[in-house]
This record gives sequence, structure tokens and C-alpha cells, in this order.
Amino acid sequence: METINYKFEQFEGPLELLLTLVNRHRMKIEDIPINLLCEQYLAYINEASRQNIELACEFLTMASELMLIKSRMLLPRAPENTEDPRTPLVNALLEYQKAKLAAAELSDRFAEFGSRMVKEQDDISTDRTYVAPHQVELLRAALMHVLTEARVNGSNSAHETFERIVNAPQIPLQVVIGGLIDQLRQPDALFLDGYFTPGESRSTLIAKFIGILELLKSHIICLEDADDRDDPEDGITDMMSHVRITLIASEDDIRASSLEWE
Repeated sequence: METINYKFEQFEGPLELLLTLVNRHRMKIEDIPINLLCEQYLAYINEASRQNIELACEFLTMASELMLIKSRMLLPRAPENTEDPRTPLVNALLEYQKAKLAAAELSDRFAEFGSRMVKEQDDISTDRTYVAPHQVELLRAALMHVLTEARVNGSNSAHETFERIVNAPQIPLQVVIGGLIDQLRQPDALFLDGYFTPGESRSTLIAKFIGILELLKSHIICLEDADDRDDPEDGITDMMSHVRITLIASEDDIRASSLEWE
């Protein structure tokens, strides 16, 4: 039964062996002492043969290349031939060294990111269903009715209109929504004509209208026809006194939706 040897190093290829010998003996790759490198390489080959370790033919090919470079270094060269016989070997070692450094960096990145999974993008479709059966045209007509009652018109000059827009008070939407929910918590029924009052400013009316849309979208309130008419489009201009605002969500749902309003 063969004994296991723990001291003999095995390398993946001849360039790895050469680079290990260069680093171990602190040689300069650009100016390799070919005699020492050749002796160390042949010593490894002999040791591998003594321990009956099979070497790939590329190891033996590199040994012959080292012997060829060594012989060329010993032979006299013509003055016009300035090429160093070690240049191909030096270039190969430098490229292999760069490849090993890149492999080590990629190995670290693989250890950090290799187990991560990429989640595919979800297909989010828009929910176009309405909480109440009222048409969008009814809400638009209600807003126009409120603006008409408030006597909002465009008779002012462009400068005055622009000044009014710039100097309009900022009304936080969460404050408007909170005030409406507090009104709906009261036992008395709340109708659109009671919520939209003619004396309020244009900014307040628009904020209240947007607040109702947000609460409808969040399923917090619903708009009910108090007269139970068969056709909800009858009497569009008179719908303010017939449409009741009803609170349908629980307190937990209201608190969960309040984060979106803020």
C-alpha cells in the first residue's frame, strides 16, 4: 500500500512551479538567474520521479525550454543580436502572475456574492376598480358645482391669478384627511354639501376633494346614494345633497393607511 507524502508539493502547471521558485528564492522576474532556476526546477522533476509521481508532458517540455535558455545564455551572441533569451519566459511568468492575482480577487468576490439570488421584477398591474359605483363624471361635476357655489372664476388678470396661486396657503393633505375621518366618526351623517362649504377657499376645496379621492382609493370611505335611486347619473347638479360619505374601514386599516398620506 502506497504511503502518503505530505511534504511534496504538487503544482497545476510548470508556470506555477516556476513562479513559486521565483518567489521562494526572491528572484527578480525581470532578471531571472537562469542557472539557479533551472537547477531548482530539475530538482523538483527528479524528486517527482523518485516518488513515482506522474508529471504531465508540459513539465518535461518546460524543463527542455529551461535547458535551451540556459545554453543560449552561455553561448556568445552576435553584437547585432540584443534579444535576451529569457524574454519569452519572463513575459509568460508576468502574465501568469497577473492571472493568479485576478483569480484571487474573483474568488473573494465569489465567496461574498456567489450565494446571492436575483429576484425577478414583479408585474404590478393598476387596480382600476372603484369603491363606489359612482362614475368619475359625477365627482368632476361635484367639484365644478362646489367651485361655482364658491364663485371662483377667471375674471382676474393674469398677474392677480398668478399672485393668488403663489401666495395660496399650503394645506397638508394628512390634516384634511384627518379632519374628515374625525367628522365621519361622529354619529351624524355627513353629505357632500355639508362637507364642501361655499365660503372656503379654492385651495381648501381642492385639498378636500383630493382627500376624498385618496380615502376612496384606500378603501377607507365610500360614497352612498341616500335616496337609493336606480340611475346614479340622474340629477348630477343636485347630487351634493344626496350623496352620503360613509366610513367603512377599521381603526387598524386607518392607521396603516396614514403612513401613505404623510
